[in-house]
Amino acid sequence: MRTTLHQKILSRDELQQRVADWRRAGDRVTLANGCFDLLHVGHVRYLHAARELGGKLIVAVNADASVHALKGEGRPVMPAEERAEILASLTDVDAVVVFPEKDVRAIIREIRPDFHAKGTDYTAKSVPERDEVEACGGRVVIVGDPKNHSATEMIRSRLGPRKP
Repeated sequence: MRTTLHQKILSRDELQQRVADWRRAGDRVTLANGCFDLLHVGHVRYLHAARELGGKLIVAVNADASVHALKGEGRPVMPAEERAEILASLTDVDAVVVFPEKDVRAIIREIRPDFHAKGTDYTAKSVPERDEVEACGGRVVIVGDPKNHSATEMIRSRLGPRKP
């Protein structure tokens, strides 16, 4: 039996079913995504602001291989399953899904979110998936506080450079 926390961590098929249920109940759907390699206050503020758009908040988490490809050697610091569990524990988050692709275009096509929330390190025009979101009838929204928190910088400054 899955605990309430683990009921938030869904497969892609389970996510599509959950979204269909939410839509039948009249809920809107917001999608946020990222690596979330080391959860920090910037992530929490981003997800809280995404939740404030209304409806249900889904967080798509990059799988380990895509984090490694995006962030480099020694990353991710935590495996995807642990990152997903931490995110699922946040009250602002309704569902978490881990995705292996380079970006969330496939998930956007699968769930057709009303909003695709991105952090302030983007502009509405620079979001890579913007065209996909709009083609599915959604809207890109930039949320959160200024990008002055970074897991990469935290690792570099607090843990020091990695040794080969």
